[in-house]
Amino acid sequence: MTTQLVEIPGYVAGTWSIDPVHSSVGFTIRHMMISKVRGRFGSFEGTLVTAENPLESSVSATIDLGSIDTGNAQRDEHVRSADFLDVERYTTMTFRSTGLRATDGGFVLDGDLSLRGITKPVSLDLEIEGFGPDPYRQDDPFKGARAGFTATGEIDRTDFGVGDRATIPGGNLGLSERIQIVLEIQAALQVD
Repeated sequence: MTTQLVEIPGYVAGTWSIDPVHSSVGFTIRHMMISKVRGRFGSFEGTLVTAENPLESSVSATIDLGSIDTGNAQRDEHVRSADFLDVERYTTMTFRSTGLRATDGGFVLDGDLSLRGITKPVSLDLEIEGFGPDPYRQDDPFKGARAGFTATGEIDRTDFGVGDRATIPGGNLGLSERIQIVLEIQAALQVD
């Protein structure tokens, strides 16, 4: 299949490693349908391959489910339990891209998300924040490069067997089925 060639200012083709110090993997879920709880995963890794034709690029990432942080230790332990993520049986969540599409407003990254032994297709809206020299290289900042990306989307937690559909008095769900995902990624070009 031939894909169209798109122009991205400052674009650099190559293999990149996600910089976890300058990246975040976050989510938001509605609680009792009246407020939102935000959380993040503190441990993750991934590789991006930017192809000569940007639309042939790929991403793979692994997230340590035990590193969840919602700002409340008791809640985090419950989310790690078999009621939700079941981290004793499923230690990681993975994402593998299956394609990248250009849209009128930017890009969509399609992929397969695996969580709790279940794999489902997921699409993320992708913003390419830019490419530039790597100031963290001691030898020559122009020998390497850094790139920034923002990806947003949502998943249905029940598709992956996360939690239940329990209701609270009044009939509302205790937790929304939809989880908003926000990824802020900085990556470093792998060079010799």
